[in-house]
Amino acid sequence: MNIIIKDLDHISEAAREFVSHIGERRVFAFYGHMGAGKTTFIKAICEALGVEDVITSPTFAIVNEYTPSSFLLPPSSKIYHFDFYRIKRLEEVYDMGYEDYFYSGALCFIEWPELIEELLPEDAVRITISEQPDGSRLVNLE
Repeated sequence: MNIIIKDLDHISEAAREFVSHIGERRVFAFYGHMGAGKTTFIKAICEALGVEDVITSPTFAIVNEYTPSSFLLPPSSKIYHFDFYRIKRLEEVYDMGYEDYFYSGALCFIEWPELIEELLPEDAVRITISEQPDGSRLVNLE
């Protein structure tokens, strides 16, 4: 499935479309070069799910936790947003207890999954965001 983000004025619309296709899937791996819009799109997805916290990139923290206030998710649901850009060794991911997150049943949005590819659950949804010549973004869900 493909979703087009024409520009930032239309990102909320694209995020709502993405949310409508989440279903029972829980782990989403976002691929794309630096500046493709991974963090911006994940922020819009979290907002579409009712997160009212300030949503920032977890580049230095590695993981941020959000609690949505949405009827779309069960009460006390969690969303985990990962950014593995700064990971140097897989041991760092083991040490943070990645399995407790990935297999918790919570929504997990992962940036730079290629750095931990072998640790991703088999059923992780792979999403590629690519910039198009006109400046729009193509979001491809596999």
